[in-house]
Amino acid sequence: MKNRYIFIGFVFIVLGGCNSGTSYPAADNAFDAGREFIDGCLKGDFAKASFYMVPDGENNKDLQEIKTVYNAKTPEQKTEYSTASIVVQEEETVSDSVHIIHYMNSYDKVARKIKVVLRNNAWRTDFKYTFDGNL
Repeated sequence: MKNRYIFIGFVFIVLGGCNSGTSYPAADNAFDAGREFIDGCLKGDFAKASFYMVPDGENNKDLQEIKTVYNAKTPEQKTEYSTASIVVQEEETVSDSVHIIHYMNSYDKVARKIKVVLRNNAWRTDFKYTFDGNL
């Protein structure tokens, strides 16, 4: 449970800003979708993170929780996350349509993982996997 709150805090920091009028390019593969989702979270761009996420109730709820935690961070913490690099430790191919990306960021160096899935010909992050770990 503690790890979930730590991760939620991280995601909120990353997903702080929200600009729903922005259009984002489709991800060409699982790696790109995961990277763009993580980048959106680190920079506080929740609209970007949402674009690269499977749109379902649980994912939306988890993303909103992360946004709340992010908004509670200090400006200095937000800057640190925004300028942090994504460090991919491993990309695991589960199947043609499911990949797991193990990563951390250069600021807090906490190991995390996300699941990226191919749905309706689009690569998207299934964010709830981060918390429950079910494929």
